[in-house]
Amino acid sequence: MQPRNMSMSGVVDLAAVKAAGEAKAKAEQARAEAARQAAQGGGAGPAPGAVPPSALVIDVDEAGFERDVLQLSAEVPVVLDFWAEWCQPCKQLSPLLERLITEANGRLVLAKIDVDANQMLMQQFGIQGIPAVFAVVAGQVLPLFQGVAPEQQIRETLAQLVQVAEDRFGIIGIEVDPNAEGAAPQAPAEIPAGPYDALLEAAVVALDAGDLGGAVQAYKNVLSEDPGNTEAKLGLAQAELLSRVQHMDPQAVRAAAAENPRDPAAQMAAADLDLAGGHVEDAFGRLVDTVRVTFGEDRDAVRVRLLELFEVIGAEDPRVTAARTALARVLF
Repeated sequence: MQPRNMSMSGVVDLAAVKAAGEAKAKAEQARAEAARQAAQGGGAGPAPGAVPPSALVIDVDEAGFERDVLQLSAEVPVVLDFWAEWCQPCKQLSPLLERLITEANGRLVLAKIDVDANQMLMQQFGIQGIPAVFAVVAGQVLPLFQGVAPEQQIRETLAQLVQVAEDRFGIIGIEVDPNAEGAAPQAPAEIPAGPYDALLEAAVVALDAGDLGGAVQAYKNVLSEDPGNTEAKLGLAQAELLSRVQHMDPQAVRAAAAENPRDPAAQMAAADLDLAGGHVEDAFGRLVDTVRVTFGEDRDAVRVRLLELFEVIGAEDPRVTAARTALARVLF
């Protein structure tokens, strides 16, 4: 999944594919139970522990990051807004994020991080420019986008983030007391279904069932009608990567790569394993080095594979940006 500009795959977790169906079922059961309890209670009021709308937008610093972001992300996806007082684009983006997060009515929380006061967090996230927006779900960091994006694109990004949290992790958010602090009730954000949602859902179902070939075909079906669909591009890149690595013998692949540092096929296979295992920089670095020592068709094959792996991670990820720069230096 991408924001249709969002990377959901800093690490390609093979186990997550298998667990997705179980997590989604858990989320659906939790929602059904909440609805049943609300019906039995006659709509008397929010459940104990419900938070006021003001708790959906918080300021976070380095000292409170583990408690306010990492721990909270087990209950609700936390969107991170890296900003600074001197940043004019931040002053456009931050109010928009605050409004959309509040409209999501407990399915998301916004954590605002002043980079001037939290330089260590800025470095740890590899941020090269602001505004920069990330998310944390179940302790996993997901790059979203950098700079100011159109409102509809951000809405789609947040809707997909909510869906990922439910489908893959069973996280359904926190309950909000809309009447606390005199606030008016907030309605959940409604994102209209896109023309390819059914096909994209078919791809996710195929992934959940372990049918990687079916997932690949479903994503290709979307791209045949809409070549620019970023969610389908990302999904196809991920499904194809999983297809390539699922039957590999890791020891044999890595031994072959070590013995044949100039063999494009051996290095591409090892890079696939690196990326599937979450070693993103290793995968990119391996292929950039291989481009450096190969020529002609071999070099082009490695370059194309590297571009495919960029699709798996997402164009906005700073590791992709760094690898693109390194690739350009090698090629030119």
